[in-house]
Amino acid sequence: MVKAKIHIVQFRRKRKRKTDYKKRIALLASGKPRLVIRKSLCNINIQIIEYKPEGDNVVLSANSKELVKLGYNLNRSNIPAAYLTGLLLGQKAKKKAVKEAVVDAGLSTHVKGSRIYAALKGVVDSGLKVPCSEDIFPPEERINGTHISNYAEKLKKENKEKYEKQFSAYIKNKAEDVKKQFNDAKDKIMKV
Repeated sequence: MVKAKIHIVQFRRKRKRKTDYKKRIALLASGKPRLVIRKSLCNINIQIIEYKPEGDNVVLSANSKELVKLGYNLNRSNIPAAYLTGLLLGQKAKKKAVKEAVVDAGLSTHVKGSRIYAALKGVVDSGLKVPCSEDIFPPEERINGTHISNYAEKLKKENKEKYEKQFSAYIKNKAEDVKKQFNDAKDKIMKV
């Protein structure tokens, strides 16, 4: 008599590649709130979440859409916007008396100097204690948008047609000086 292998059905969220349960249980075992950083094509969303047996509780959140209210009308999914969103969440955390958290970057690929780590740097710069290494943060010229301005200037000189096509949103918003917009938004966030 041949016996069939027993097939164990995985949890639905694991099958759909939405949750890594081993990583989640390790984060929950720390007993600290989770700093959840999620990126999409258009926005960055950052939340501080506490575990409760009946379900997770979102303590506070920040989305890069909130940067528009602060005068930042550039791309909301790049590295400078991620940093500003992290800084905004950190300022909100000060008001709610949240002192520390553990990073939960989800199933996204962890790349040194990426948007996720730019957002993390913003949170750390605002004063929230998050265990991390300084090596993973992007360099300062990428955080404040200098690399975008430099590339735009170079492209403007070399290929005006390509520049107008690629930076049409920046030209339309009269926001070619990314570093100035970044610093203005950062000052407004620090006053919040």
